[in-house]
Amino acid sequence: MATSDNMQGLDDVRRGAAGGSAWQGERREDSGEESRREKGVKVYRCEECSRQFSRLHNLKTHMRTHTGEKPYRCEECSRQFSRLHNLKTHMQTHTGETIMKCFRCEECHKQFKLMSNLKRHMRTHTGEKPYRCEECSRQFTGLGNLNLHMRTHTGQKPYRCEECSKQFSQLGHLKAHIRTHTGEKPYRCEECSRQFSECEECSRKFSDSELSSLKKHMRTHTGEKPYRCEGCSRQFSELSSLKKHIRTHTGEKPYRCEGCSRQFSRLDHLKRHMQTHTGEKPYRCEQCSRQFSEQATLKTHMRTHTQ
Repeated sequence: MATSDNMQGLDDVRRGAAGGSAWQGERREDSGEESRREKGVKVYRCEECSRQFSRLHNLKTHMRTHTGEKPYRCEECSRQFSRLHNLKTHMQTHTGETIMKCFRCEECHKQFKLMSNLKRHMRTHTGEKPYRCEECSRQFTGLGNLNLHMRTHTGQKPYRCEECSKQFSQLGHLKAHIRTHTGEKPYRCEECSRQFSECEECSRKFSDSELSSLKKHMRTHTGEKPYRCEGCSRQFSELSSLKKHIRTHTGEKPYRCEGCSRQFSRLDHLKRHMQTHTGEKPYRCEQCSRQFSEQATLKTHMRTHTQ
């Protein structure tokens, strides 16, 4: 999105370079950007996703999320990064340098370098979801998550595979897909240095953005259950499962049927209930093709074939 201020700043740089006084042009552009930042004006717009920025530098950095460009490379292990800050942080894994973390979560004692990151993290404890989708009312803890979700409504798929032209709504999904062409295995075991891109137990595949999901998934194999209910001491492998369980103590039922106003403590229970209104029967018997609205009913029916 070109504005008069935007074009004026670029013209200043060009005139300065032509006249041997590039520094003066840059100084005027920097001054203009400083003024815009103070006013909160965002004149630089991403053509891919329409996100706007007050500084051209920030737009250029953001564009790498679309292009996949990673110009900063670690000399130790050749891993590449889109931002210099991320490379510097990564280098500390080689040097052993301790990262200064000043802000600490009182709930789980995890530490953060920025207060904004701590505030965002606290939502995992409070359950706060301040960002709401105008289309379906689903709520999210972060603006980035809402923006990704919106693509399910718009159908936008800005990430394209150069090999086969398949398109994706998320960069992480594209990266995972590219491994079907390259055979890359980005995850490394700290114990034996073996690398993998899928769960060694069941071959389920994970993308770059799903490394935390891989760790969570591994608990299905290890049996680890780090989340504990204060009410009855029952333990869970996932925080979301603990939150669902807590509703059995509080009686909270946040999911409401628009058809009959009946309320439910779990979204999957509401979806199952909705089938009583729609008549949908997604579970089909492979033996006789009879269909059922609930999986449990199908399982009961299947016994009539095995008896």
